[in-house]
Amino acid sequence: MISKNNPGRIGGMPLLRRSLWFFLLILITSIISGCSKPVDSTQSPDPTQTALKATIVKELSSTIVPSPIATISPTKTPTPAPVQQPHYTLEAILDYELHQLQVAEKIHYINNSTDRLSELLLMVDSLYYPGTFKLDSLNWEDGQPVEKIVNETGWLRFPLRQPLEPGQALDLSVAYQLNLPSPAPNAATRPIPFGYTQRQTNLVDWYPFVPPYISGQGWLAHPAGYYGEHLVYEVADYTVNLRMSSPHPELIIAASAPVKKDGDWYRFEHDSARNFVWSVSPYYQVMTGHAGTVKITSYAFGGDDKANQAVLDTTIASVELYSRLFGDYPRQELSVVEADFLDGMEYDGLYFLSKGFYNLYTGSPAEYLVAIAAHETAHQWWYALVGNDQALEPWLDEALATYSERLYYENIHPEALDWWWNYRVNYDQPRGWVDDTIYNPHGEVEAYRAYRDTVYLNGAKFLEDLRQSIGDQAFFDFLKDYVSQFQKRLATSNDFLGLLKQYTSTDLTSLLKKYFNKLE
Repeated sequence: MISKNNPGRIGGMPLLRRSLWFFLLILITSIISGCSKPVDSTQSPDPTQTALKATIVKELSSTIVPSPIATISPTKTPTPAPVQQPHYTLEAILDYELHQLQVAEKIHYINNSTDRLSELLLMVDSLYYPGTFKLDSLNWEDGQPVEKIVNETGWLRFPLRQPLEPGQALDLSVAYQLNLPSPAPNAATRPIPFGYTQRQTNLVDWYPFVPPYISGQGWLAHPAGYYGEHLVYEVADYTVNLRMSSPHPELIIAASAPVKKDGDWYRFEHDSARNFVWSVSPYYQVMTGHAGTVKITSYAFGGDDKANQAVLDTTIASVELYSRLFGDYPRQELSVVEADFLDGMEYDGLYFLSKGFYNLYTGSPAEYLVAIAAHETAHQWWYALVGNDQALEPWLDEALATYSERLYYENIHPEALDWWWNYRVNYDQPRGWVDDTIYNPHGEVEAYRAYRDTVYLNGAKFLEDLRQSIGDQAFFDFLKDYVSQFQKRLATSNDFLGLLKQYTSTDLTSLLKKYFNKLE
């Protein structure tokens, strides 16, 4: 039966029913790669959200990305001169019972491009959820209101009062409210992290931010898709102050950065980061450990102690291994949060791991709890440290994170490596172009499986074939140098393949043609 007090926990079932549950949830996890989210998270259908969904489906009916802003072709990233980073200062008050957040935000933005900017874009992902984002004010640094704001789904666009020259900076202040949505299972879309459930509130992509700007091309901004991630982040510095609207001593906050408690306030500094996220629950059981000097904190719902310990151990081992193979983990802490949704999701300094994996865990390393924990930990290198365009070139983080699972099993649990190849990768006979985007239409439900098979699983097979072609020494030297050269930047496929050529004299033409559709 499913416990009334812990509805996500499976226990006490007759053997047959438990087996059926096991089969069903394994099937679910086979279509969960650990890292994608959709745009719709309604509790029950309503006309507004139905219209929104229909619009998105229509956008995805073409292989061409629908917005002109989203048609940027990836190009080789030149080595940049040192630049200043944007700074976001956020002060937020959460009403946990009413699921409302009041936010005052200051944005310090620097034009690090070589172009003269005449307008600014603010990515506001909560605009995808009708009735969620309410803008109270948007002002220039002198207090004057910003005018001619165009509200486009997913972002706000407005002209600057005067052009922003290269190297110049500007300041904005934004005040807004969030009426948080409640994600619910939906047959046509996958669950998402943003919002609340009975057991937790998750604040991800919860503040407006300026997307990267590519000199000579424009804003790196994309519309959301049914699967995969569409947001692209440049590194920025974050100062975040949080408190509850009324005392809740039982609430526990998990966040991207270490906390400093100051009375009722929770204060965070998160530097050179892709984003800042946090999660709140009265049910978290907290375990901690260390990977060298890095503190790992694992937050799980009560009753999942065995799985919680396994996630903690896997994350510790992964951080130690990936630090050796790819380069040091750059932060003091990493948080892992059990997610009250059937998915996993990476953020900078924190990742979520589905309750489904916890519920299925039996104690063996040959399980998705372990594999996906290793995957999500790897995203601290492939996504957080080395960024990429997740919409147009998702393989640069997802294929590398999936192959990092293989490296985890090879080094930590070699006895389960065959299981990983057989059930995680080869079972679905993955095929397709590794350099696929999140927009290629294959329907709704089957689309995600096709996307996962090509980008994640066939991407892992490409990296294995590459390793076998050039040898271990060149392969791992290349990956470490790739991290070193492109950390805190946005890398492209051309960057990856261009650097690769410096590490081998092997002719890779046939290998690349086997896996890649778009080669220069």
